[in-house]
Formats: sequence, C-alpha cells, structure tokens
Amino acid sequence: MKGALLKDPKGILIQQTKNVQSARQIRFASLAEINNQKAAVKAYITEAIALEKTGAKVKKKSVAQYDVPEEFQKRLDDDAKLAEAFHALTPGRQKGYLLYFAGAKQSATRSARVEKHAPRILKGLGLDD
Repeated sequence: MKGALLKDPKGILIQQTKNVQSARQIRFASLAEINNQKAAVKAYITEAIALEKTGAKVKKKSVAQYDVPEEFQKRLDDDAKLAEAFHALTPGRQKGYLLYFAGAKQSATRSARVEKHAPRILKGLGLDD
C-alpha cells in the first residue's frame, strides 16, 4: 500500500492510474514471470516490511492541489450555497467529485455531471452515498 516509498531498481512497480498516490503493483502475465522475478519480489517485500515498521507515510496531495474543472468552478462562482456546501464536504468527498467531474473529456459532459450532482452536494452527500 506504500509502494510509492519503495525503491524500484528493477522498474517493475506500476502506478495503477495517475490518481493513485501511494499504492504500486507488480503485474505478472505468467507463472514463469513470477519465477524469473522471485528474488526481486522477495527483496521488494522485505523492503516494504521494513518501511512499515518505521511508520513511514506517503505524503498525499491535498484537495486544494487538484484541478477544479472550469465548468464546476463557474457553477461554484455563480452559486454561493453550492460553494459553501462543497467546501463543507469531507476532503475525500470533495476529491471524489473533482476527479469525477474532471474525468469527462467533453465540456458538455462535465457540465451535465455538475448539474446532475449539484443537488447531492447541497445535501452534503458524496458521489457514492
């Protein structure tokens, strides 16, 4: 879960998506790959255990460091109640909405998502509540 803190001399750790901040994974397509990388995997596990024992933590981005899609920012600027309700949400809920809104490629889709979820934000609900 703290793979971002591991050294990766073999270059085998993969960040699942750009939004995953701490976890990393090693992907295998066959048993032969596992057997070929057995020593490296063991070394990574040993390092991960040592890191965990030190209590090291991954420094994660704050909600303020995420981009606010233009369509959502405009809506926040135009609707003080929505802005207040959004900022009253927990950081995790705020991040969920920002990532969901920004995930749409087209402006029309981002706007539609904002309009659809504005009532939920006003009720203090997260994206999946």
